[in-house]
Amino acid sequence: MSRRSRSPARLLAPIALIVALIAFVVVVTSSGTSDNSGSKSTSSSATTQRSTTNKKAPAATRRSYTVKVGDTLGAIAERTGVPVATLQELNPALDPQNLVAGQKIKLRE
Repeated sequence: MSRRSRSPARLLAPIALIVALIAFVVVVTSSGTSDNSGSKSTSSSATTQRSTTNKKAPAATRRSYTVKVGDTLGAIAERTGVPVATLQELNPALDPQNLVAGQKIKLRE
């Protein structure tokens, strides 16, 4: 009655999984902390983004918006200040699930 020796991989695999999960948790928690600690640089970059965004005509004066890659109807509504319902009313043929880059969307009548 000989007992088979267990492969070291059977013991190391769960340990490696636990180590990987701990590393993942450490990375996620440290990345969240670094955002809060650099709040001064974040606010200055947000100010820079606002100042460059303000150079464009406000949504109230623009009549249309050109869809960019990755845009969603919600993001367009947020960026332009026009509610999603209004965008859908002004663009009845618009398929919110199939926006195409370069497509023009009416923002007002």
